[in-house]
Amino acid sequence: MMNNKAILMQGNEACVEGAITAGMRFYAGYPITPSTEIAELCAERLPQVGGKFIQMEDELGSMGAVIGASLTGVKSMTATSGPGFSLKQENIGFASLTEVPCVIVDVQRGGPSTGLPTSPAQGDVMQARWGTHGDHPIIVISPYSVKETYYMAIRAFNLSEKYRVPCILLMDEVVAHMRERVELDDIKNVEIVNRKRFKGSPLPYKPYMDYDGDKIPPIVDFGKGVPFHVTGLIHDASGFPSTNPAVTKELISRLMSKIYDNLDDIIDYENVYTDDAKIVIVTFGSTARSTLQAIKVLRQEGLKVGMLRLKTIWPFASKAILELVNTSVKHLIVAEMNYGQLIQEVKATAEGAFKVDGLNKYSGELITPWEIIDKVKEVAKDA
Repeated sequence: MMNNKAILMQGNEACVEGAITAGMRFYAGYPITPSTEIAELCAERLPQVGGKFIQMEDELGSMGAVIGASLTGVKSMTATSGPGFSLKQENIGFASLTEVPCVIVDVQRGGPSTGLPTSPAQGDVMQARWGTHGDHPIIVISPYSVKETYYMAIRAFNLSEKYRVPCILLMDEVVAHMRERVELDDIKNVEIVNRKRFKGSPLPYKPYMDYDGDKIPPIVDFGKGVPFHVTGLIHDASGFPSTNPAVTKELISRLMSKIYDNLDDIIDYENVYTDDAKIVIVTFGSTARSTLQAIKVLRQEGLKVGMLRLKTIWPFASKAILELVNTSVKHLIVAEMNYGQLIQEVKATAEGAFKVDGLNKYSGELITPWEIIDKVKEVAKDA
């Protein structure tokens, strides 16, 4: 694709192009609105760069195919929405436990069940974190523009490869389907991260051995002459099942620690006008666009309002909330297109330091700037 040139691009298209730039060469999926363009574009683009596209029979199979391809050393991705995301959850758990790098794009739509296939929503926040069972590591990031979608697709692969963990790119229908004028950096200026590979000694290779002390085992590509065992059961460093409580504790602790020991590298967020704000709106995805417009109007009217935009949803950016303590901020408003999911984490983190209100909307419609303006004025009047 052309670089350093302004082009008109759709969010789903930006996702595909970013993934290809990151090195994605395998895609398996099943078409589902509003993510379908991702599958369509992968079917067109991957053969052009020596990659493979497979339309699977369902979302369960597509997630399994992505895991299998990644084990052979190929950067792999799938995309889905709503019911398809639910179907992928068992294999997302398998990828978490077996530490298989992969990227899952969830273009959120209204739910539950079949819900509102063509309407915007942000109701998968908690499912993205806890959709699969058991304690497990996960990274979830969320873009708010077409251009950011391109770079977040790259970052999703970088994080997945670096930490050997599934990474979820949590988009929403608005970002996926909008078209914007974007200018992209030259590919040679974009950082690309590849998974840490086993150097060949000492043998026998243990696929879950923390050789380097960073809690991220090096990996060998399937078919490269070094056999190893992969199982969804709790396993020891050799990859074989174990029911030993000490082995269980060691494995789960390492899986969680490799994420929570690296929060500063993983978590990303943006502060807008928070230096002098009395009210801060915490939000993410397309809702941040309405928030930015509302802030412009409110500041012109003399109200000191700011925004904390979460680019990383999970692990949660508790530090970003706590950084607002001992500032002029007195009140937080959590704006999200659901009945109140992210707000629970904000309230738990705030721990009485701020008043926390929610601005929620679930009707297949956006939260508009005017609704945000009205909510801020209501809060300001009560302050």
